[in-house]
Amino acid sequence: MVEIRLAVGVGVLIAAMAAAAFGGEAHSEAAPTCSNLVSGTSWQIKIDYDKATVDSYPARISDAQISWRDPTDGGNYTLDRKSGELTAVFASSTGGYFLHHRCKLEN
Repeated sequence: MVEIRLAVGVGVLIAAMAAAAFGGEAHSEAAPTCSNLVSGTSWQIKIDYDKATVDSYPARISDAQISWRDPTDGGNYTLDRKSGELTAVFASSTGGYFLHHRCKLEN
């Protein structure tokens, strides 16, 4: 009888540890939809909090913002985690320009 209780106890402990390991991070990944405020065009970005990447590019993630550089278009992006404002900064020979978008973030 003691062996059965011990086996059940160990089984419960293993199940609890597995649940914590696999479900401990509620938001390890996110895919918010972002929209261009002028044209209305929308797209998704993929944020991986565990790997600190956005769309597979290295990102700096803080409580206030997420920032990354996309080498394919040369843009430097900053996402405000509170408001959902996404600002893209592009350098150019004429001084560069900013684009402002909005992302619908999960609560």
